[in-house]
Order: sequence, then structure tokens, then C-alpha cells
Amino acid sequence: MAKASQAASSGRPRIDYFYDAQIGNFNYGEGHPMRPHRVRLTHQLVVNYGLYKHLNVFRPKLATRADMTAFHSDEYIRFLQEITQDNMQEALSHLERFNLGADCPVFDGLYEYCQTYTGGSISGAARINQGCSDIVLNWSGGLHHAKKGEASGFCYVNDIVLAILELLKVHVRVLYIDIDIHHGDGVEEAFYLTNRVMTLSFHQVGGAFFPGTGHTNDLGAKAGKNYSLNFPLLAGMDDAAYESIFKPVVDKVMEHFQPNAIVLCCGADSLSGDRVGCWNMSIRGHAACLEHVKSFGVPMLVLGGGGYTVRNVSRCWAYETARLTNQPISDTVPWHEYMDYYSPDYKLHVPVSNMENENTREQLEMKKQKLFEALSQLEHAPSTTMQTGQPGTRINPDALQHDSEEEEEEWDLRPHRNRRAHLAEYFDDDDAEGDLLDTDKPGREYEEPPSDDDDGL
Repeated sequence: MAKASQAASSGRPRIDYFYDAQIGNFNYGEGHPMRPHRVRLTHQLVVNYGLYKHLNVFRPKLATRADMTAFHSDEYIRFLQEITQDNMQEALSHLERFNLGADCPVFDGLYEYCQTYTGGSISGAARINQGCSDIVLNWSGGLHHAKKGEASGFCYVNDIVLAILELLKVHVRVLYIDIDIHHGDGVEEAFYLTNRVMTLSFHQVGGAFFPGTGHTNDLGAKAGKNYSLNFPLLAGMDDAAYESIFKPVVDKVMEHFQPNAIVLCCGADSLSGDRVGCWNMSIRGHAACLEHVKSFGVPMLVLGGGGYTVRNVSRCWAYETARLTNQPISDTVPWHEYMDYYSPDYKLHVPVSNMENENTREQLEMKKQKLFEALSQLEHAPSTTMQTGQPGTRINPDALQHDSEEEEEEWDLRPHRNRRAHLAEYFDDDDAEGDLLDTDKPGREYEEPPSDDDDGL
């Protein structure tokens, strides 16, 4: 097993990898597109390609209720902890209130599932805070739709927001990049009013595509004005078109924002052939985004996200693990117990389709220039006297009070939750005084989880 100290002395990046063998046992229910089993498939490729030899492998410490209520409401987390399939009929009003239903069902072990994937992301952020790691991988994380007090879009606990809050205890500025095909609405909303976190999301829009947010004019508010960046796209996005916008936009963001840490949501539903998505990207094109971000040498927390053709999700995330570790791997999938998922060709890479790219060069250029204009209005590398965005959390509890296996292609027409006004709409420009972030809050006490070496990995 590659040790962090050895990696540091050799000049190689120190890469941590969080995985819990139980993650693949959780099941959203028959016919549900979200299948945590895809993380187990990814891990099997990581092991059988020998990539684990270049990683520090950890089993994540389960997130506690206190960890999760750093962002989520106490009442919501208590509900997730107590609700079961046995008592859900007695709590129908609460199911509706917290938005649990067809998209976000109650299933056996729901709370433990949330603890598991969230624990990996928070622990990964803690490793970066401690200076132990250059890159941390948690493919089970990346559930970017969850809100402060409700589930949304297959997501229950927003591990990304919690990981960013952890990073902010040490790092002045954190950049969040989302290459999932869906808009990272939960993360954007949490940090919409702060200049300590910049959110950058590339996503599909149009029609009833979920979640229906993330327009170019959604740029943040108050101290966070121009710190929420959105690049909405149409169907058929391919590698060449994506590269033409991703690299220059990220370059400009790095120049102006100068983050101390980066969090990536690497949803694989942007791949060609995804049962929910409608883009046409290859695995290599998807991985090129991570490689470009890695080239800046800023500590990275790399998370999963969406992805619903599970055999391609595991292919993608295993390949990206290889690219981040600088390890070449064969296109022939090594023999292991889940080989049938990769039949009939048993190849790592799969061809893209011939679908039309509805994004014109002129449209992409216009949207890119709009983001450049927003970035030009920023102060370079903002100072530390900044404001946090998400009102109503433990950090700022009183800022806002208001009520509240056939894999067929099926573009994401999930029903939208009743559209709520954006959080920024509840504030006037001169109402900024109550949103100060307590930067003196002590960091998370981190206990290094046991290595999977203990289990003979």
C-alpha cells in the first residue's frame, strides 16, 4: 500500500480513497435508477486493475448526527434517523414535508446509507485540512441535490456541502465544480450568498429536465454576487464541445478566484448512453476534466454523483482513478466476479453514439463570455472577511425562517418539487450583517479510519 509519506518524498501526489464494503448493499428499491451497487463495481475494478496499490485506502468513519446538522436541520436529520418502512404509513405528512417519496424512497438502512457516504466526504475533507492528502476520492459521495430541510433528486444528505464546510475551517476559498448532467442546485443554494465558495456547474437544461435551475443569470447575491456560475447546455453535448468551454472557464476561474481547495462532483450521467442523461461524452472526455483540474496542483476532493447505466459508471470512475494516480490500464477489463456487467466485449471504453449536438458554437461562446464578464467583476482572491451563504443552519440559525435491470433510456423528467423562491429573494442588499461565518469554529476531530488492509485487501 502506497503510504502518504513515501508519496510525498517521491514527489507523487498523495491520494486517499474512501470505500465502505457495505455501500453496495443499500437498495433504493426495484426499478429505481439510483443503484449504490455501482460503487461496489467501481471498487472491484480499482482492485483488479491493481490501482489500490497506489492509493491510501480507508474505510470511512460514519457521519454522526452532529456532523450532518452542521448544514441540515435537526428536525430533518432526526426524521431520517427514525423513519423506516415499518412506520412510514404513520408519518405520511412528514414524508411529504421532507420530500420523501418515489424519487427519494424510504428503504432499509436509509440513515446508515447517509452516514456512510457522508462520512467518506467529511473524512476526506478532514484529511485535506490536516495536510495529509493532495487528492481524496469518495465515489459514493456527490449527492448534490439535497437541501437543508428536505431530500431531493435521489439525494438525502448533502455530503458536498458538509465537506465544503469542513474545508472552510482551514481553507479561505473553496471552489466547487460540478460535471454531473444535473445542476448542482443544493450546493449552489447553500453558498449562494458567500464569496468564500465559488460554485461552477455545467449541466443540461430545457423542457422539464430536473431540477430546472441553474441559468446563466443565477450568479449569487449579496457578498456572493458573481460567485455562483452556471453553464446551461442542451442535449447531445460531446467531448470536443465540452472541452472548448470547460478548460477556458476553469482557467479563468482559477485565475480570478485562486481557491485553496477544490471539490468536484463527477456524476457519470453526462456519459453517452446513460439511461437518464442525454449527452454524448466519452469516458476519456469526462476524465479529461479531472485531469485538467488536477494540473493546477490544488488539493482536490473528488466525489461521485449521478450515473444510472451502472456498467458505464464503474468504467468511468475506475478510469478516472487511474488517471488521477497516473497509472496506465488496459482497455480489457481484468477478470473478476462481476465480469458479466461488461459483456459482450469486456472493454473499459465504450463508443459514443451519433446523436446530434444541439449546442452551437455561437451559443457556447456567448455563454462563456457571460461567465467571463461575471468573473471580471470579482476582486482577485477575496479577503477572509467574508460571509456564509446558507441561512437557517447551525452556523446561522436565525437568518431565515419560512415554511416550507432493464436500463432503458429515459431522459430525466423527474417531477419538480413545488418551485420555491431562491433563498436570495428573501434578502435585501443591506441585510448582510447576520450572515457572518464563524471562522474560529474548531475543526472536526478526525480519527483515521482503519485501512482495508485490515481486511486483506
